Amino acid sequence: MPFINVKVIENVFTPEQKQEVVRRLTDAMVSIEGENMRAVTWVVVEEVASGDWGIGGQPMTTEDVTALAAGGAPAMA
Repeated sequence: MPFINVKVIENVFTPEQKQEVVRRLTDAMVSIEGENMRAVTWVVVEEVASGDWGIGGQPMTTEDVTALAAGGAPAMA
């Protein structure tokens, strides 16, 4: 039984977007495993506090991710 754990920085994704992540990742696993596994495929979306996530030794914030999503550069770069 698969358990998919997705970590995202807090306040980046809306509740609706997180629900879509759950649906799509479940669909992806079912496409590999077969429909009978849908009921036992777990997906958890966890939010990590802004600044508690680091890349290359630099903390990543909600604002950094928002800037990236908008096509800009994060403040950390």
